[in-house]
Amino acid sequence: MRELVELLSELVAVDSTNPDLVAGGAGEAEIGRLLAARLAAAGLEVDCWDVAPGRPNVVGRLAGTGGGRSLMLFGHMDVVGADPGQFSPQLRDGRLHGRGAVDMKGGIAACVAVVERLAAGAPLAGDVLAAFVSDEEWGSVGAEALVGRHRADASVLAEPSNLEIVDAHGGFAWFDITSTGVDAAGWEAEIGVDAISLLAPVLSGIGELDAALAGAATERWGRPSVHASTIRGGHTYPAYPGTCELSVERCLVPGESVARSQFEIEELLRRARSADARFQGSYRTVIAREPMVLAEGEPVVAELAAVAEQVLGRPVPRRCDIGWGDSGLLVEAGIPCVTFGPIGGGEHTADEWVDLESVARCAEIYELIARSFCS
Repeated sequence: MRELVELLSELVAVDSTNPDLVAGGAGEAEIGRLLAARLAAAGLEVDCWDVAPGRPNVVGRLAGTGGGRSLMLFGHMDVVGADPGQFSPQLRDGRLHGRGAVDMKGGIAACVAVVERLAAGAPLAGDVLAAFVSDEEWGSVGAEALVGRHRADASVLAEPSNLEIVDAHGGFAWFDITSTGVDAAGWEAEIGVDAISLLAPVLSGIGELDAALAGAATERWGRPSVHASTIRGGHTYPAYPGTCELSVERCLVPGESVARSQFEIEELLRRARSADARFQGSYRTVIAREPMVLAEGEPVVAELAAVAEQVLGRPVPRRCDIGWGDSGLLVEAGIPCVTFGPIGGGEHTADEWVDLESVARCAEIYELIARSFCS
């Protein structure tokens, strides 16, 4: 436990703020170097490459003797922005507090501890990979690059899951909708066209669509939703705004699709054109990811459940997570990926924390699933 806490504290102390979320963010270069050095010191074959300038992926491979299945232990290195003080880890009452403690450096620390233990013992038949990627908090370019360069028969994503198995998760789509009017002085009503007010049918339509989606919630998949995120337009009181941009998030549950969400946006624009012929609107899809559901009976899920129940001494719940994760990209690429990670809270807030005992239990479970799956 002491060594695990020391490693996690070292990881949290590294500012790895995603620069696509916060201008000038530190990025993943420093934490990538730390993890690459740690994996290399354990004797793993290390592949480190930039997926964007100064933003690496790090993959360590513990080669097996041959004839066994391969398993990837997987996580992301980037964090959302925080005040500088949140990169000073604090230990209180069995918890470690700090930016990234649970999302998801606790899981990463457990993965590193496992491959170090495995490397110190007799080799398994199959390969074990420890893969740490950049950019999960924004565009997932790290996960996209990973699946183009490394393969495995299955993967465990160490995102926080409260020691529960997540074998399905939602997707999302982000849209920018642009309304175009005509800039003019406020007294030139015969010239000016108000790009902001022309968006009114779109805004009211978003509210109506979200109410309809609330009625489609299920116990298994949760609640799909849509909401306006930001709106920008105009530049001064005494002028007609010539442009207005509205950002929208659509949260998808399994059974829905990105194509469906795009059709919904197109319907909202048609509604606005019907309400006022002056409306000139368009949209672009900023980022979109499909929901993920693992196939029933997927071996890595069954074997993970067995070892987790052995360690925890109780049945382990399986559930869907409404939030999207990089596991979706692995599944799309043909690598079954199940999420299982530590207990924690305060993700993306000033009081993020992870339960240290749960990190240790994760490390124990990851080691057992590796020994079982790769034997």
